[in-house]
Amino acid sequence: MTQDPLSSEFSDASSSLFQPSSTVQKPTSSKQPRLVLEGYTVSEPPTIFAFPPNRDTLGGTAYLMVEKDDRPHSNLLIDCPAWDETNQNFLQTKGVRWLVITHRGGLGNVPAIQQALGCEVVIQEQEAYLLPNLSVTSFHQELTLNADSRVIWTSGHSPGSSCLYHRHGGGILFSGRHLLPDRHGYPAPLRTAKTFHWPRQIRNVQKLLDQFTPETLRFICPGASLGFLRGKQTIDQAYAKLTQLDLQTCLQTQPLL
Repeated sequence: MTQDPLSSEFSDASSSLFQPSSTVQKPTSSKQPRLVLEGYTVSEPPTIFAFPPNRDTLGGTAYLMVEKDDRPHSNLLIDCPAWDETNQNFLQTKGVRWLVITHRGGLGNVPAIQQALGCEVVIQEQEAYLLPNLSVTSFHQELTLNADSRVIWTSGHSPGSSCLYHRHGGGILFSGRHLLPDRHGYPAPLRTAKTFHWPRQIRNVQKLLDQFTPETLRFICPGASLGFLRGKQTIDQAYAKLTQLDLQTCLQTQPLL
């Protein structure tokens, strides 16, 4: 039988993603999550919290989106925050229905989070094998979670890289590492030495441009590099800023080390 090239390329990673709980040092408490849309004039805004950067996911930012009527069975956690006492207490108080993983680097401590919160884990099918002993919901192109939110496959940064889109608040895209803020605070794809497929990532940026409009995509909540946003937790006027990208020029970008 021919081995799946994706599984072959990344199989070594799955064995090192999770260590037995007995070997994990007890994490120190982090700062409280911060409100993302505070200070913005937004129609029907969801309540969104951004967690401090998580060292377990190379400084990644996780988000919690709380339903407007505070129904915990509909709350969405996007990627994994540090699993310390502060975040555990916060999430157990709020409740989480779905944990959406936007890319393999955002896995963090998925087993402990699922066990503590009883949430369903959503991950694109090409990276579901990285969670072999967990109950997960995998998808191919898109997965609708509820009437307001859906997950979109945007491969490139990693095989299963995905974004979560929420239609309220002018349209909000949780972009994982598919799109990150550049030094000017504009959304852009970032090519590194570990990027899985750069041309595919660029094509999927164009797919988002084709799918949305300035009226349906106001905010992007990136999965890292929030320092470039100078104290903010999101990129406002996201669609207009995304159109400033020259994707043909992006294709020629050399990878960062």
